[in-house]
Amino acid sequence: MADSELETINDNSLEAIDYCYEQGWTDGLPVIPPEESRVEKMLAMEGRPRETVIATHPATSLDLTIKGAAVNAVMAGCLPEYFPIVVAAFEAMTKEPFNFHASTASTGGSAPLLIVSGPIVNEIGMNSGANLFGPGNRANATIGRTIRLIIMNIFRMTPGIADKSTQGNPGKYSFCIAERAEKNPWSNLNEELGYPPEISSVTVFAGGGFVNVENHGGNTAEAILETIADAMANSGCISLGQSAVILAPEHAEIISRSDFSKDEVKSFLFEHATRSEEKMKSTGKYNKREFKIQGKSRFHRGLSASDILLVVGGGDAGGHSSFIPSWSRTRASLMQSEAIGVCIDC
Repeated sequence: MADSELETINDNSLEAIDYCYEQGWTDGLPVIPPEESRVEKMLAMEGRPRETVIATHPATSLDLTIKGAAVNAVMAGCLPEYFPIVVAAFEAMTKEPFNFHASTASTGGSAPLLIVSGPIVNEIGMNSGANLFGPGNRANATIGRTIRLIIMNIFRMTPGIADKSTQGNPGKYSFCIAERAEKNPWSNLNEELGYPPEISSVTVFAGGGFVNVENHGGNTAEAILETIADAMANSGCISLGQSAVILAPEHAEIISRSDFSKDEVKSFLFEHATRSEEKMKSTGKYNKREFKIQGKSRFHRGLSASDILLVVGGGDAGGHSSFIPSWSRTRASLMQSEAIGVCIDC
């Protein structure tokens, strides 16, 4: 949107909201008109010039500048202190092998899932607890929404035109959570990425549909992990792609009692998230080349345990964890979209 367009916006006018609809700047919900003073406050959170390019779409060749990101962050309802996460997320999404274009255009319906880890979670009041993926928290909701508005408004990935998703995904409105550090018995995600504890990070993951994994009765690590592995290997989801597993604190506590390390949890899930060759053939999902790539007698979700992104989050009570499949590696070329993490405040 041009400077002249921004000048026509009156931040206190309902007509300005209608104007944003008329320009096609919304995700279907009302946006906050990007009045100049609000955009300036957002830009003040960045030390670089406003025309600095932070991401380029590989298919459209369209550039995202810091100013473009700030305008969309205002429209999404972000506060200025959220803006560094938005910038870092797009810097991550343009790194290989995230596969930015395919994950935004595919029929598979993936949406960029943001997982924020480190001190910034508490500093800006993100929700890492109850109703983690649900509504009610401004930071989670508006940071995730900014990602979608930028994908639509800057990169022109318009639903039904460039975005060819067959059925879509509610995460395409907003898909942003925070890691619950105080309930995590293992290393936090920012530290796993190689950053010191005081440095925050955001990890982007091209995620498909949300799968709730319920187990209220299991009281051993094996019982919980076998349930999650079974969900990961269901016939509708199993592929060579990556997996995001969000453990509820209750499940994480049960698993940690058995002294499972984080790597051991991932290895257990990988080894048990399988389907037989017979089952793959009966559902039409068998592919000889994929079996050969894995080199195993049973088909596993992913290529190795390192394809599993493991995070703790959610409320204290309730045996509900979740599994989110990635936008997958393809049969023909093993094109992939892998999770990428970058620091926010370094």
